[in-house]
Amino acid sequence: MFGIVFPDHTFPLDATAFGQVAPNSWLLDFSTLSLPATPRSAVVFLLPPAAAALPPGKAVAVYFQAAGNRPFAFLGALGPARPSATFPLPEAGDEPEPPVGPAKLGVAVEDAAALPPAPDEQRAERVALRVGENLFNFMQSFCAADGGKLVVPTDILDRWFRKFQERAKKDPSYLKSFDF
Repeated sequence: MFGIVFPDHTFPLDATAFGQVAPNSWLLDFSTLSLPATPRSAVVFLLPPAAAALPPGKAVAVYFQAAGNRPFAFLGALGPARPSATFPLPEAGDEPEPPVGPAKLGVAVEDAAALPPAPDEQRAERVALRVGENLFNFMQSFCAADGGKLVVPTDILDRWFRKFQERAKKDPSYLKSFDF
C-alpha cells in the first residue's frame, strides 16, 4: 500500500516494516531500523495500486512522534492527487531529561475532510501573508490619496522586489523573519 525512505539513511521500506496497530493504522518504531540517528526527513509514497484503490474521501495521514513519548504530530496526507511527499521530521530539541522510548512514524487511512492542514501549508500561508504585508507597507510609503483611492508609482512592484532581493542577499536570515 505505501512505502517510505529516510534520505541518507535507508533504502525504500514498504509497509511490511511497519507494525499494524489497527485495521487502518500502522506504526514504524525507529529502534527497529538500527539508524545512527533520527532522520531529519521522510519520503512517504503510495504504491501505484494503493493510490487508485483509496476509497473516495479517504487519505493516508502521516504522523510523527519524537523520541520521548511525546504526542504524535500530524505531518500531512497522501492521496491520488498527492501520492508522495517529503516530510521534515520535528527534532526532539533540548530536553531536561533524556528521552524515554524511540521515535515513531504513524500512517493511517482517515477521512480526508477531518484532517487538519499540514504544517507546511500553514507555514506557506503565514509567509505569504507576511510578504504581502511587507509589500503593502512599502507601497503605502509612496502612496498619494486621490478621491479615496491609493495612487502609487507604476514601477512600485519592481522597486519593492529589488529592495526585497537586495536585503535577502545581504542578510540570509531576513527571509526567515517572515516565518513566525
